[in-house]
Amino acid sequence: MNWAEIITDLENKLSSKRFRHTINVVAAAEQLASHFGVDLNQARLAALLHDCAKNMSDEKLLGYAKEHRIKVDRVSRYDPQLLHGPVGAVLVKERYGITDAAIQRAVCYHTTGCKKMSALEKIIYLADYIEKDRSFPGIDAIREAAEIDLDRALILALTNSICHVAQTGALLHKHTLEARNDLLIKTRNVR
Repeated sequence: MNWAEIITDLENKLSSKRFRHTINVVAAAEQLASHFGVDLNQARLAALLHDCAKNMSDEKLLGYAKEHRIKVDRVSRYDPQLLHGPVGAVLVKERYGITDAAIQRAVCYHTTGCKKMSALEKIIYLADYIEKDRSFPGIDAIREAAEIDLDRALILALTNSICHVAQTGALLHKHTLEARNDLLIKTRNVR
């Protein structure tokens, strides 16, 4: 599919609020990619497709994961919406014909993060987190950090996310903890 066809498909599949969010994420990803020297086309496509599985029901996500042999850990089994990233990564290839593994990984890990994130993965995670309609405590500090230091911004976003999830009593995904720890170790070794 080309860009226009993907846009039309997503407009039909996502709620209007989710589609608006997606367009905002594309804009944020373009800005971050330009600033940090990441391939703009990859960033735009990954951002556009990051939530392509978001409006699937829990049952559909679990069924799709089983059908496509996506590993479902205990946390994702309890909270199947965490699977919209990994399921989306498969849809990126199967439905939209995008075979770029970097884009697929960025879609896969845009919600949880992961160890050893690429610059593209960091950008999609952050763009999703700081897009212009997001409003929550700490967002301004994360946006400011994103203008200067991608890793610092991501550490702040992951920390904020972990605190929020813990305060709501929800389960924390191990990928999020691993992503934060990996970045902390990496930045402390560099500095």
